[in-house]
Amino acid sequence: MKSLDGLLMHFLQDVYYAERQLLKALPKMAKNSHAPAVKEAFIAHHQETIHQVERLEQVFEHLGKPAKGVPCEAIKGLIEEAEEVIEATEPGPVRDAGLIACGQAVEHYEMARYGTLIAWAKIGKHPDIVALLKKTLDEEKKADTALNELAIKEINKSALEISRAA
Repeated sequence: MKSLDGLLMHFLQDVYYAERQLLKALPKMAKNSHAPAVKEAFIAHHQETIHQVERLEQVFEHLGKPAKGVPCEAIKGLIEEAEEVIEATEPGPVRDAGLIACGQAVEHYEMARYGTLIAWAKIGKHPDIVALLKKTLDEEKKADTALNELAIKEINKSALEISRAA
């Protein structure tokens, strides 16, 4: 990683690994969600993630490199946190609130990565991959907004009521 292109490649491999790990984690998060809207949000984002992985493979192809990931400790930790929430909570609004928080942490990580990759691709004169990365960044922002709205409008209030009743 002695050049900006080297950093670009490393971070692409990082986010490729992260997206592939999320393909495994999102169905588990959906399965362990209680509210139908939360389940649906995780299922919908799983479907988007399939296309995000495909777009990243196109990015690697544009750069003439094989699509491969490098282990990403950040995503491992975020997924582990979601697993801890599942193990430490009962099914219901409190678990849903925790899973939404974990989902948003993942989205924020991804938004940071994709934003950086877009900036580097622009300055490195890789216009073909900028559009692909922007599409994914827009989806990540949309997923974060959807989770945030679910939390604010519904889940957090229900979780608070459960907590107060306990």
